[in-house]
Amino acid sequence: MPDSVRRSIRGVLADIDDTLTTHGRLTAAAYAALERLRAAGKLVIPITGRPAGWCDHIARMWPVDAVVGENGAFYMRHDDATRTLGRRFAIDDTARRANHARLAAIADRIVAAVPGCALASDQRYRESDIAIDFCEDVPRLPRAAVDRIVALMQAEGLTAKVSSIHVNGWFGAWDKLTMTRTLLAEAFAIDLDAERERFVFAGDSPNDAPMFAFFPHSVGVANVRAFADRIATLPAWVTRQEAGAGFAELADFLLGGSRSPG
Repeated sequence: MPDSVRRSIRGVLADIDDTLTTHGRLTAAAYAALERLRAAGKLVIPITGRPAGWCDHIARMWPVDAVVGENGAFYMRHDDATRTLGRRFAIDDTARRANHARLAAIADRIVAAVPGCALASDQRYRESDIAIDFCEDVPRLPRAAVDRIVALMQAEGLTAKVSSIHVNGWFGAWDKLTMTRTLLAEAFAIDLDAERERFVFAGDSPNDAPMFAFFPHSVGVANVRAFADRIATLPAWVTRQEAGAGFAELADFLLGGSRSPG
């Protein structure tokens, strides 16, 4: 990544699981990287598949400007001046309530049909989707089983996306990119289509594909290579280190402290 690009970056958008976290833990180095980026004046926004319950905490307590959750189902932003948490969902409360029972029934059918998978432990905190665990709290399933979960979701009319730990499914056309565009326009008066070259997105898995395709300066932490055959548009840059250490490496580079991501 050229220095001219590094100096022009206004904001850092980042997946959480296996991008900020390492083996399921948020390391001190990765958390400090978020804090250093924000202290330097960058917009810092996690873009995650994790649930609304987690994102309420993240928006309030992490050193971030906002968070996009459930693969684009909503954004949350805490206003420190008024001490209020703003929430914006892709679909309204009535539609989300109507979908809950349908989604729960589909999840039950998938768990029964694919041996070894399970409903994600964070499902009870979700507002808009289902998450089927294939390696977080269960022994890692083979790719054929993950593909089977995706196919079952799609047969039920769901949008299905694969992360590094879950397959997520929902009724709707949103994704990480659509809600990121909405967030930046509504909360920060930023036209993302005009400003995309001034943002970096960091990720690691197939559900990050829309972001990798959209941002000219997308970055994969090194473990993205495990999914290289399943991501249509690969990130422009790849860090030397994996997961949280890779994100810290990216932060060091953007802040002028180390060499470019590879």
